[in-house]
Amino acid sequence: MKWTKFTLQTTTEAVDLISSMLSDIGIEGIEIEDNIPLSEEDTKGMFIDILPELPPDDGTAKVNFYLEDPAGTERILRQVEEGLEDLRQFTDVGKGTITMSETEDKDWINNWKQYFKPFTVDDILIKPTWETVPEEHEDKLLVQIDPGTAFGTGMHETTQLCIRQLRRYVADGCIVLDVGTGSGILGITALKLGARRVFGTDLDENAVSAVWENLEANEISREKFQVVRGNIIEEETVKEQAGDGCYDIAVANILAPVIILLQAEIARHLKQGGIFITSGILNTKEEEVRAAMEKNAWLEVVETTYQGDWVSITARKK
Repeated sequence: MKWTKFTLQTTTEAVDLISSMLSDIGIEGIEIEDNIPLSEEDTKGMFIDILPELPPDDGTAKVNFYLEDPAGTERILRQVEEGLEDLRQFTDVGKGTITMSETEDKDWINNWKQYFKPFTVDDILIKPTWETVPEEHEDKLLVQIDPGTAFGTGMHETTQLCIRQLRRYVADGCIVLDVGTGSGILGITALKLGARRVFGTDLDENAVSAVWENLEANEISREKFQVVRGNIIEEETVKEQAGDGCYDIAVANILAPVIILLQAEIARHLKQGGIFITSGILNTKEEEVRAAMEKNAWLEVVETTYQGDWVSITARKK
């Protein structure tokens, strides 16, 4: 079955009101296209360090929505047009024109799985839960991951940089703080390497269920990996849940600007001599992150590693 895609030409001023109107009609899965640059607040929960270059914002926007039932299309479009007319009394909806196109009925949530195949990070095999272990890698340490809708397959260079540092620093019985845990891949890898317990935080509500599912896939008890939704930089309740001076290792694979904020907080949670492993740092941001850590009286940069255009900086609590 094919979906019918409708594109509504409007203004950035009217986008929120139009989105609400479409939702009231019963239309779900709305896409918004505009040229408004993302703010620092927008990027806090994102896992990219380079944003696309956009043309100048001219105040126009597109709102895309999809309809599946041809029989009800005419009625729904009439409701949309009536809703637009109502909104014109309060805001500039721009052209307000609607164009139609067809799109395949794809499983958008699961379609990416065809690209996630087993791969190795040195002597560690990262394998999607739906794939079998390749015969040539049966002797490797196995970590099974299904990220679901949370971030983290392990394939990205930044995750691999963190995994290699965990391989270097995790000792039997150590306790690990995983900031921005996503699918739980780094915390689970730490447990597989001998860590006794992991505490993870993430802004994404999907991370909690993703971690639980991946713990089960790796036959690890939930008691070994506690994960909470929240911001350890800003939320006092999350800081208190994490605890002070508890961790042998903290790991964070997130944006460079967030790492700069986090380095001021992280020493509170590390034991003396504890290790802080970071990545998600594009090479153009390396000096900025390093400078922030070198100004921190509690941290000493001990190692920097590279893969492609990405950087991992590891520090120790003095």
